[in-house]
Amino acid sequence: MLDPTVISPAGRDRRPRPLLRTMLGDVLRRARREQGRTLADVARVARVSMPYLSEVERGRKEASSEVLAAICDSLGIDLAELLAEVGRDLADLRIRRGRFERAERVVQLDAVRGRPAAPQQRGPAAPQCLLAA
Repeated sequence: MLDPTVISPAGRDRRPRPLLRTMLGDVLRRARREQGRTLADVARVARVSMPYLSEVERGRKEASSEVLAAICDSLGIDLAELLAEVGRDLADLRIRRGRFERAERVVQLDAVRGRPAAPQQRGPAAPQCLLAA
């Protein structure tokens, strides 16, 4: 089954890209939780149903610009702030992917050259296991 949260561009070696609706939903949910508000409260003020707001937050529904504006108003944030935060999240994701892809290429080159793999880094920026034996 396909993961509805990412799309795969044409080409074999390309990484899947996140969907905009998923990124928007993540930021909306984060903003709501930071304010300590419930789905019901935000949905009531935005005049959307609670199940619909939940689906928007989970990236399952593509909200119109009017609905996004209503949700932003109910959260007390500008639509521009929402989009800027999504942009920052996308940039962070691209940076993390770039680090992962560079580390993956080094491990693959070492394997081709017959060198043992470099010791793995520890910590939050450490790449995950890249190749199975």
